[in-house]
Amino acid sequence: MAAGAAVRLSGLRKHYGEVRAVDGIDLTIAPGEVVALLGPNGAGKSTTVDMILGLTKPDSGDVTVFGSTPPDAIKRGTIGAMLQGGALLDDATVGEMVGMVASLHRRPMPVAEALRRAGIEELANRRGNKLSGGQKQRVRFAVALVSDPDLLLLDEPTAAMDVGSRREFWRSMQAFTNTGRTVLFATHYLEEAEEFADRVVLMRRGNVVADGSVAQVRALAGGRTVRAVVPGATDEMIAGLPGVTEFQVRGEQVAVSSFDSDKTLRALLAGFPGVHDIEIAAVGLEGAFLSLTSDEEETR
Repeated sequence: MAAGAAVRLSGLRKHYGEVRAVDGIDLTIAPGEVVALLGPNGAGKSTTVDMILGLTKPDSGDVTVFGSTPPDAIKRGTIGAMLQGGALLDDATVGEMVGMVASLHRRPMPVAEALRRAGIEELANRRGNKLSGGQKQRVRFAVALVSDPDLLLLDEPTAAMDVGSRREFWRSMQAFTNTGRTVLFATHYLEEAEEFADRVVLMRRGNVVADGSVAQVRALAGGRTVRAVVPGATDEMIAGLPGVTEFQVRGEQVAVSSFDSDKTLRALLAGFPGVHDIEIAAVGLEGAFLSLTSDEEETR
């Protein structure tokens, strides 16, 4: 396995006109870490991944992968990438596609092994135009694995997969990371980050706004979640409670994230005498995400 920091980003910037897609990131990922890269649309996640892969050149700053430039790391097969929009060949079989990628590397893993690890051995003879969306994602995973990389970059890896397929995918991923490999994945499924990541890096407007374990990121957001049955509740009424940063009303079921749960609860009890089944819990990763990125524009 290659030595040194798996990924080191120093003063990384990429602007598109007035848009600061990435605006001065400093980030180091150690070998063997499983890191989730989170943020709303437009936060700079994809641009950051593209610069780590050498697909986009930074305006300033440096990117190194195990001490090498991204192009050199790619040539050595140090990086494997599973990109959501990665094209597959309609007329080639799964085995042929993975085999073609394997032939580009000096020390690939056997194609059969890549297919086994991706859980698609039975698809080896199926052509690309006969694959479902979830199956295509598993093929992209096999393509990323076949170079036997030290660093695996995943962009929305379980998009188009059903619940069972997602579980199988992460079981395969855990087997891969148990060998000491490094994984950086971007996802909109916050429960995946909560369950599988050693570390969470949260981006907003081209900057890193939180970096740490799931517990540490939760603590940065502060506050708690209050859940209760509230007869007669409306969106406007719940939004007006003190301390509320985010809320959801489904019939009489209400869930609010609050930076001051004591004030929120007192106002809730005063305004809704019939409230019952009250639960108060620490803010989860989703609540932290919403709190730390609440002013982020939903554009890319």
